[in-house]
Amino acid sequence: MYAYEADLLNMALFRKTALQWRNENPNTDGNIRDMATIEQLVVLSNMESINAVLIHQGLPQSERLQQLNKIAITQMKSLIGNKNLKKLKQ
Repeated sequence: MYAYEADLLNMALFRKTALQWRNENPNTDGNIRDMATIEQLVVLSNMESINAVLIHQGLPQSERLQQLNKIAITQMKSLIGNKNLKKLKQ
């Protein structure tokens, strides 16, 4: 169950499952999340909480994927444009 939900979040944020990423990067140590940017990790953490709420509301996987993808796009745009976040990364 956890792997299924993890791949749902991966699809919403990275547009691919962990297995798809691994197949595309066979010589890379680590996994898709190990290679994520700080912004992606922040969004991923937020999406985990939001997904739990959507599951509790009874939304089917396809609707959750659509909503989570929209949230990921919005949050990534916000974080990438945030000057204060850039200061933290230095």
